[in-house]
Amino acid sequence: MARIIIFVVSCIVTWWVFSSPGGDASTLPDGTYQFPGYTIRNPESFELEARVLSREDYHLDAGAALSPTDLALGWGEMADPSVAAQLDVSQRGRWYFWRSDTFPIPRARIIAQSANMHMVPANELVARDLERVKRDDMIRLKGQLVDIYGEDGWRWRSSRSRTDTGNGSCELLLLERIDWL
Repeated sequence: MARIIIFVVSCIVTWWVFSSPGGDASTLPDGTYQFPGYTIRNPESFELEARVLSREDYHLDAGAALSPTDLALGWGEMADPSVAAQLDVSQRGRWYFWRSDTFPIPRARIIAQSANMHMVPANELVARDLERVKRDDMIRLKGQLVDIYGEDGWRWRSSRSRTDTGNGSCELLLLERIDWL
């Protein structure tokens, strides 16, 4: 049984390593970015100082090769540790969930000042920095909100609104830099 488990894990790790585009995003003359097998379009500059409310890593879903990590982030009042401590925050399936027995701030402000963001490291250095990010870190992110198009027709689009909720409301960030505050 142990040999079967080791074999299956080895197959999964091999698949994950060889299916990952790796390397750096290259910039094309029209302002789009390119990863092997993917085109990244519609870049819009983005910068945010926020508290990490939660972190979830992905290895096997359709976006994992480009975006291995989602960060649930809070800014403004949601970056206040006393507010964040009153919320139960979780992530799964590329979604961010929160609940609270008592609202520390109005629901509309929780929605407007927090989000689940799919991180697409622009290069290996940023990927290594992203691996170090943990819950409750105060960080500054710099990058581009983007839409991703796969050669096979697959697509993933970033939200560009702070008041949306539900499917499609996450930001897709081509992450160029992380600083700890």
